[in-house]
Amino acid sequence: MNKDGTIVIIEDDEDDQFVLEEIFSELGYPNKRMYFTSGLSALNFLYSTTERPFIIISDINLPELNGLELRRKVQLDSELSLRCIPYIYFTTALNQQVVVDAYSTSAQGFFVKPGDFNEIKETIDVMMKYWKRCAAPNNF
Repeated sequence: MNKDGTIVIIEDDEDDQFVLEEIFSELGYPNKRMYFTSGLSALNFLYSTTERPFIIISDINLPELNGLELRRKVQLDSELSLRCIPYIYFTTALNQQVVVDAYSTSAQGFFVKPGDFNEIKETIDVMMKYWKRCAAPNNF
């Protein structure tokens, strides 16, 4: 995990992307952020880059390759898996089966998108603080 690396955000809703960017700016996290509107475009980026992103924040309902399918591909690819990139679901899709499916992919978190700006901000801040303090095998 590269704590100074890029934050990969996979969100197909442009309004949600705008809100997230405002929140990251307000919180003052210096990490570069890259937004992808589909799981496939994010996967292509992960395959093509040599950098180690800090964290992946992914919606579940995405075009071309949904968040669950993307996580499975990242998890099963030995090169991507060794980068130790935390994979967090941040979605409005909430039912027991979706949560079970998400954790069956060894996700490191599942957060429901709140409707209120300040609650979203608080949730993002909790995610970031946790992962900034967390150790990973490739931090040594």
